[in-house]
Amino acid sequence: MKLTEIELHNFRNYVDQTLKFSDGINVFLGENAQGKTNLLEAIYVLALTRSHRTNNEKELINWQSQTAQIKGRLQKRLGTVPIELDLGPKGKRAKVNHLEQAKLSTYIGQLNVILFAPEDLSIVKGAPQVRRRFMDMEFAQMSNRYLYNSTQYKKILKQRNRYLKDLHYKRQKDRVYLDVLSDQLSAYGAEIIYQRLQLLKKLEKFAQNVHSEISQGKEKLAFDYRTTVEADQLGSVELIYQSLLKHFAKIKDKEILRSTTLIGPQRDDLHFVINGKEVQSFGSQGQQRTTALSVKLAEIDLMKEQTDEYPILLLDDVLSELDDFRQTHLLTAIQDKVQTFLTTTSLSGVQQELLTNPRIFRISEGNVTMEK
Repeated sequence: MKLTEIELHNFRNYVDQTLKFSDGINVFLGENAQGKTNLLEAIYVLALTRSHRTNNEKELINWQSQTAQIKGRLQKRLGTVPIELDLGPKGKRAKVNHLEQAKLSTYIGQLNVILFAPEDLSIVKGAPQVRRRFMDMEFAQMSNRYLYNSTQYKKILKQRNRYLKDLHYKRQKDRVYLDVLSDQLSAYGAEIIYQRLQLLKKLEKFAQNVHSEISQGKEKLAFDYRTTVEADQLGSVELIYQSLLKHFAKIKDKEILRSTTLIGPQRDDLHFVINGKEVQSFGSQGQQRTTALSVKLAEIDLMKEQTDEYPILLLDDVLSELDDFRQTHLLTAIQDKVQTFLTTTSLSGVQQELLTNPRIFRISEGNVTMEK
């Protein structure tokens, strides 16, 4: 999969901008606060219909306009596909091959991206929600089923938390309805947990290979998914569903007292282990960075396996955060394999001999010029 062209209208500081890209490495070069990351963000939003930088979609629209538009042209295995995303007061509209999509869920997955930014280095040591978001964002691109279950789960979770609050403040008394919501939440939650486990098993295998290469065979990386569901109940969706139901029944009074749902995939976590020791607690900074890099590079191969297309890689000022050794491994791993977009303030800290024929775009105050 390649993004051959992007067209921006009133997106952030770009009023009208069209760029044509190389199939290999594309570099957005410029000082801070000039619009480099806005270009990377535009590609991310075009892929996932949401930003990685803000939850307020109004921020994505140029202050002089009410609407914004991002258009892209994809080169896929089976041909060229134009895609489009419109942002405005009435929400988002997406088109594939000029046909409007009834749901955004049918649009997501047309363009698959993997973002690697400095904050992704905190996937190991950061808060649990960072790792849950990582799983949800990446797995939703790979699986429409995961995306559907995740969307439904969030809707019912919101309803259930609202109803728990109503029970707590005595605005409602009917606990049977709470049981109905618990049943629905358990059904979708079981699907999510089971799919996470299946995809994590495959991701772990790819990450182990990468990590072993970087550590020169001295370290073995493993994943440890932490959930309320007992280990011997994780073998099927049905077993997970029954386990969640049982736990909800046990903690019903506690949840009403706290006015919130206390178990489920929105509370689970992913831990990383090197040679039997938890990286979060006992790993050096180097091991934490190697783990983050291994996981990100593993995503490329997993996405190819799941979708039959390589994703597009977005590197947001991350090379400056990696030492020469890890930088070399990253650039060597993506060479002639994945279309890559990277932002940097300077190429002096980048191992340029590993950048094969990059297309360089210089950005200054929202103006983009391509180097010849």
